[in-house]
Amino acid sequence: MAAYYILPARTSKWIAAAPVSWGTMRLLLEIFGQTLRTLWAHKLRSFLTMFGIAWGVGSLLLLVGLGEGFRSGNKKQFDELGENVMFIWGGRAPAMNGSFNSLHWYFITYRDYQDILAKCPDVKLATPVISRNDVRAVSDYFQSSGQLMGVYSNFSQIRYLPMSEGRWLNDLDISQKRAVIVLGDEARRVLFPGWPSVGATILLNGVRFQVIGTLKRVGHGDNNNRNLQIFIPFTVMRENFPPLKVGEVDDAISFLNYQPKSRDLHEIAKQEVHKVLGQNHGFDSSNPDSFDEWDTIRTVDSVGKIFDAMNMFLGSVGLVTLGLGAIGIINIMLVAVADRTREIGLRKALGATNSSILFQFFAEGAFLTLISGGIGMGCAAGFMALLGLLPQPQGFDTPRLVPATAMLAIGSLAIAGIVAGLYPARKAALLEPVEALRRE
Repeated sequence: MAAYYILPARTSKWIAAAPVSWGTMRLLLEIFGQTLRTLWAHKLRSFLTMFGIAWGVGSLLLLVGLGEGFRSGNKKQFDELGENVMFIWGGRAPAMNGSFNSLHWYFITYRDYQDILAKCPDVKLATPVISRNDVRAVSDYFQSSGQLMGVYSNFSQIRYLPMSEGRWLNDLDISQKRAVIVLGDEARRVLFPGWPSVGATILLNGVRFQVIGTLKRVGHGDNNNRNLQIFIPFTVMRENFPPLKVGEVDDAISFLNYQPKSRDLHEIAKQEVHKVLGQNHGFDSSNPDSFDEWDTIRTVDSVGKIFDAMNMFLGSVGLVTLGLGAIGIINIMLVAVADRTREIGLRKALGATNSSILFQFFAEGAFLTLISGGIGMGCAAGFMALLGLLPQPQGFDTPRLVPATAMLAIGSLAIAGIVAGLYPARKAALLEPVEALRRE
């Protein structure tokens, strides 16, 4: 049996014998047209209300998207250092209790590295590094003075070193003290502009080395420090280019990289390393001022907390803006109810039910809210797409729509639409036909 509907039309006519699907479609089209006519009748008020909702949604998505761009860019920077990397250098340690010695400098040594491997069960990998910046590299074409680093083969397991051509250093290079070298991308460009580098030779302060590999470019922008790095076997570096300004310490290294067995164990691994250094160099390892170090895991976590707090703040601001926009929609719908009081009374006198009146005004409020939110989302997405076409600064990634924030915005819009449409709709539905028709 076909269902019959009384459409809230201005013509005050019955729509006869319409099936449920066709009647529902006609009802929705009529509500849509009525909503557009109402908005057009109050253009400035409607524009300002829709602008408030669109601005709130767009600002929320754009600001959180920019924050995610910073978060993603910083994460990439740390990922390009390596996974869960810990750095420790020599430092200035206070004397232990009962000692008359004042503050003294100590240097990380090869013995420290060996003891860390033997006595630190929560350290997964460790590697010593000797670094010099005063060694000049000369090829057949040009010369460069980037950072020269002597490392073990496991250095590539801790640090991020993507190969471009050739190979990385291996254990035989270390044990046999081979004069081989791996070039960073910028060092390769400087030393071999437009020429093949793998298999060629270069001089390091007069010592000849063969290029066995080159690295891909890491990072972006004008920061080329890492791309100017050059790597040779640790044993060759220790013999030919030992660290400078280390006093009488004959087995000093520049710094130590290590990696905990898991991310959650980084503090425990750090305390184990501190204990070894304190025992070897005669100072209290419980004093954090005794160590010059960089815990990238803690830094990443701290930066993440900052971005989480920023997202919460921006999200709160966006939700408040949405709330203000919802109040504006409630206002415009209440005005619409007041302006159309006689129309509502006429419809109810002709048989329109409270539910049909309720649904019409509720749908108008929800429609207004969703259209405004859609415009805000579209503008935010378009602006972020334009930003993606521009060169990104160091430490910043292309902003993008965050799914969780988009879902939050959609949920907030739904709530705002319900609140903005339900109260005025209920007020319209509860009007008595005689009282409504009597009003001017």
